[in-house]
Amino acid sequence: MSKPPCWSSWHARLHRQLLLEPWLLPKGQSLLLAVSGGQDSMALVSLLIGLRHLHAWTLMVWHGDHGWHERSGVIALELADWCRSQGLSVQVNRATSSDTGSEAAARQWRYRELAQMARIHGQDVVTGHTATDRAETMLLQMARGTDLAGLGSLRPQRPLQAERPDGAQLRRPLLRFSRSETEAICRDLNLPVWIDPSNNDHAYARNRIRHQVLPVLDDLHPGSSNRMAELSERVSRVQDIQRELSHQALLQLRLNSGLNRRELGKLHRATRRVLLATWLSQRGVPTIDAKLLDELSHRLDPGGAAGHCSLPNGWRLQWKGDALMLDQA
Repeated sequence: MSKPPCWSSWHARLHRQLLLEPWLLPKGQSLLLAVSGGQDSMALVSLLIGLRHLHAWTLMVWHGDHGWHERSGVIALELADWCRSQGLSVQVNRATSSDTGSEAAARQWRYRELAQMARIHGQDVVTGHTATDRAETMLLQMARGTDLAGLGSLRPQRPLQAERPDGAQLRRPLLRFSRSETEAICRDLNLPVWIDPSNNDHAYARNRIRHQVLPVLDDLHPGSSNRMAELSERVSRVQDIQRELSHQALLQLRLNSGLNRRELGKLHRATRRVLLATWLSQRGVPTIDAKLLDELSHRLDPGGAAGHCSLPNGWRLQWKGDALMLDQA
């Protein structure tokens, strides 16, 4: 198989990765690339342009103009022109001030727009998240307080919308590349990069981690960002194993429409907590916080009194005798 016209050692590296992990960006897939114009997303789009003939992808670019600074509209126009010069169709969506009043609101707006585009065109969404992003996320989650799900976030692939697990997928093929490597890709391939001034605003928590925390850790222990990203990946695998084993264990605990409270109570509290969380998720109960899960696990100790607990969205958990039951008002 001949190499595409644009080829570098970076293309070869990603190509080898995809040969080993073809599920990450399946051949023939229609892909919607979320491109900000920064170095990570520009590295992503250039690598995929160079590899698309080998993998038979159909590529389209989406850019979200948040309007956070006076040049955002200019950046959107220049980026769109560059994409078209590369033979890519591009969609630019512009946010209103109500859409992007905070980091969280802006993120929700982006994924809402991406989900709509993906549904219209039957695409999966691809982002340029790197190992460095994964390390930043892990540190933020640890500081806020989290469990395995938070430590193992930014997975290589997940449903774009949690409520549509069989719908469009979100794919992150650059999680084994660091931010310093995407900078090198842009330099080696002579790619334009548009700098968003908000990336240097220390009012945003992630920027403070990026500019003030990670450099110190990498100075003390070079390569620490990559090792944290690798740890996050291992944690996500542990979580997957835990989920699969929990599903098997719950099959043994089923009792009519609920669970066998007596058998569940024989298990260690930590095990009981994991199984309870998995069961509630299976039944459609919104995620409950760690403190409430710990309390419920404690109240289900052997010999404990009958009781009940109100959960989000009108769900009610009650236990009496051998039965643990769940219903919704």
